[in-house]
Amino acid sequence: PTPIQEKAIPMLLESATDFLGLAQTGTGKTAAFGLPLIEQMDTDRNMVQSIVLAPTRELAQQIAEAIKSFSKYRKFLGVDVVYGGAPISAQITRLKKNPPQILVATPGRMIDLINRKVLNLSNVNFVVLDEADEMLNMGFKEDIDTILSFTQHDKNIWLFSATMPAEIRDNVHRYMKEPREVSVSSKERVNTNIEHRFV
Repeated sequence: PTPIQEKAIPMLLESATDFLGLAQTGTGKTAAFGLPLIEQMDTDRNMVQSIVLAPTRELAQQIAEAIKSFSKYRKFLGVDVVYGGAPISAQITRLKKNPPQILVATPGRMIDLINRKVLNLSNVNFVVLDEADEMLNMGFKEDIDTILSFTQHDKNIWLFSATMPAEIRDNVHRYMKEPREVSVSSKERVNTNIEHRFV
């Protein structure tokens, strides 16, 4: 396991807790929250039990693919992804026909689906905010507030971020109850062997 996985996974498996994970992109954060999330799902209940919010369509797709691959041998576990820029009608059909236990989404599309009465978040026990700093930088704060207002009060919030500006610290105190915190040194360089070229 990577350092963030080694520290976060046991913590997220052992108890219901709010959690704050600080680690750079590329350090394995998706597995750090994805594996504990899979373990916590009740596959006997066909309803959305956890949501993962991501700032961009590309990241949402990437997270959903990773969680699907992690849960390959977990029978009856549904994972789906919804995002803007794709036909909403197909997403509505999928969600109505087969509600997933884990739903990955971009904030705008999730609000659209809530407003259309397609999504019921009252059974959500876990909310993961991935790349939280990016979401706030992109102006999604109000959307996140709206989405959280549709979930139950005693849910667990797991927030992952590369940086921790004051605005995120404020939200942590607003949304989370005594979160357990794991920070992986940002001095640790990741993906050092990648070359960038352009034509």
